Order: sequence, then C-alpha cells, then structure tokens
Amino acid sequence: MKNEKQKRIVKVVVTLLVIIAILLYFANSVYNFLKQPADTFLVEEGKITLEETTQGYIIRDEEVIIGENYKNGMSRIKSEGERVSKGEAIFRYYTAGEENLINKIKELDLKIQEAWDKNNNVPSPDIKLLENQIQEKLNSIYEINNLQKVSELKKEINDYITKKAKIAGDLSPAGSYLKSLIEERNGYENQLNSGSEYVKASQAGIVSYRVDGLEEILSPADFGKITKKTLEGLNLRTGQVISTSEESGKIIDNFNCYIACILTSEKALDSVVGEKVTLRLYNSQEVTAEIEYTSKESSKEILIVFKIDKSIEDLINYRKISVDVIWWNASGLKVPNSALKYENDVAYIIRKRANYTDKIYVQVLRQNENYSIIKNYTKYNELTEKGIPEEQIDLTRKIGLYDEILL
Repeated sequence: MKNEKQKRIVKVVVTLLVIIAILLYFANSVYNFLKQPADTFLVEEGKITLEETTQGYIIRDEEVIIGENYKNGMSRIKSEGERVSKGEAIFRYYTAGEENLINKIKELDLKIQEAWDKNNNVPSPDIKLLENQIQEKLNSIYEINNLQKVSELKKEINDYITKKAKIAGDLSPAGSYLKSLIEERNGYENQLNSGSEYVKASQAGIVSYRVDGLEEILSPADFGKITKKTLEGLNLRTGQVISTSEESGKIIDNFNCYIACILTSEKALDSVVGEKVTLRLYNSQEVTAEIEYTSKESSKEILIVFKIDKSIEDLINYRKISVDVIWWNASGLKVPNSALKYENDVAYIIRKRANYTDKIYVQVLRQNENYSIIKNYTKYNELTEKGIPEEQIDLTRKIGLYDEILL
C-alpha cells in the first residue's frame, strides 16, 4: 500500500511538471506573438543560383617530351606557358663539359676585347654600323622582362661583336692575332653547339615543365578508365602545385581542358551529356563548361567530366582544385521560400501595406534551398485554369519592388 501511494504521488508530480512546462511554452509563444506578430521581408531585385562545391581533377591532352641526354641537365628555350608551333625547339640538354667550354669562351671574349681596344682606331663603315646595332640591342635589353627574349638579344650582341672583331682583324696590323682568337672561340662554340641536344615540339600547344607522371592516367583518350576509385587513389592534395622537372617538358593542347568531379546533388544525378553549366574555379574566375561524360558511381554519386575552352593556362600548375558547379542562375524579384504559401499548387504571398494584408498569387520561376525568383501573373486565364475562383482573382493585386511581405 505504501509503495502504491508513493507511485501515485510521483505520477501527480510528473503530471504537474508537464502541465507547467506546457503553460510556460504557450505563455512565451503568446508574448513573442504580441511583441512581434510576424516577421517581414522587403522585396528587391536579386539573383539566385543553384550550385555545389566539389573537388575537380584536371584532365589534359598532353604529351611528355624527353630526350636522350636528360641526365645532363637542361636549358629552357621556351618559357612556362608559352605557345609554340610544331617543330619549334623547346629546350636543350647541356653538352658534356659545357661549363668548362663556356668559361674558355668567356676568357677568349676578354682577350678579343683587349685586342680590339688596342686597335680601336681602325676606320670602317661596317664597324660603325655594327657598333650602332650593338647599342640598339643593349638599349632593348633594359626594356624587356622576358628572360627568353633577353637571352636571344645577348646572343645577337655576341654575334655582332664577333663580326666586328673579324673586320678589325682583317684591317688592323694585329689582325692575325685577333683572327686566331676568333677562330679558337668559334671552335669552342661549335663544340658547345654540336654537343647539345635540342628537343622540339611534336605538336602545337602550350609548353610546360610541370611533369607529374599523371599525363597518361588523367588523359581524355578514354574517360571510361576514370572512376571515383581511380581519382581518390591518386592521393592528390587540393591546390598542390605540380613540381617543375629538370629533365623533361610537355606540350599541352591549348584548345580544350577537362575537369572530372564527383557530385551528389539531385541536379547532378539528372544531368546529361551536352548540358552547359558554369564553373567557378579556384581563382574565383567563372567559365562556361559543357558536360562531356557522365558515369553513375552509385545511386547517390555521379562522376561528371566537364569540358572548358577558357583559362587553360591558369590550370597548368595544378592537378586538383576546388570547383563550384553553378547549374543555373536567375534574376528578378527575390523572396525567401518561407514567404511562399500554396493553394491548389499555386504559390501566393501575403503583402503587408498600411497594416492591411493582401493575398497575391505569383509564379515561381526558379527556387534554390533558401530563396525564389517570382513574377506576377499577367493573364486572367492563367489562374482560372489552375482552379482559382474568379472572385479571388478579381481581388488579387500585383507584387512590386520594395513591397513588404510576411514570412
């Protein structure tokens, strides 16, 4: 009996506590309603998008170029990102003993200059012309930032100096000494050039020295070989810069580039080949893309390969980047989804003006997770066909900029 009495007391106490909690909740709700009956929103022109953020793997049509003397080290002829034609020399491998040959050529250049200074009174219009050309090239060097162009100008200047010395050698009493120095220098230069291996472009495109060994794996030759497992197995870090090779280079197709992504949104799962979207790249630049290939990885995941033809040079340094896929964007009267109510599948909003409210039917043009782009109905029959009574249609108004609506 005592235990039953205690149980009844416990039940009564629990019931009272529940009643008190409910009363407090309703009292708080009433207070909040009286304090602010409803939230409102000011209608404005706006833009909404449907997008999702993911990781993109860069796929390129690229060919690695490597010569026989790759162990000798290389000297670049074309700069990173420079466009070349088929057959153009891209880089060269150093010849054996190149440093020693270069030092000997420098020593001979000093001797030639000294011999020339001792005989600089040799008159010749050809010498004067060469001196003017040398001065023009020197002036150009100070105005150029491209290392490749500077190197080419230096070579031209050396050629002019050599020609000048040859002319002086023919005309001066000490000509035989100058000739012997020049011949010796030419011998070393020929030895230097003949021992170098020049590597040329096999096709037109963009030059890059960032070789990562994935050129054949991440290739557009067969997208069917690329899967989620393949991509994740590469263990690439997002935004990691590809290291520069000192042994080889490559030619990249400068017309198209591809980005493979694993996506999970409903829109992605319903996407089709040929559909156009916008991609926002790691540098916030937006480019138009076309869906080139799709493959369902599971019921909730799809692999999509996007093709782009802009900003290809901007992606040379990377193999994996962050990407925003923008499926669509829309502009117009922007309202929160919480302001929309529905009657017979027809959307409407409640406008508040001078403490009066109006029910206004609207068309929802686009809708994302939080906002919608709407517009007014312009034809009477558009609403009658949807089952809205004529008396209600007669009373409906139109929504406009800066109208206040209830949420």
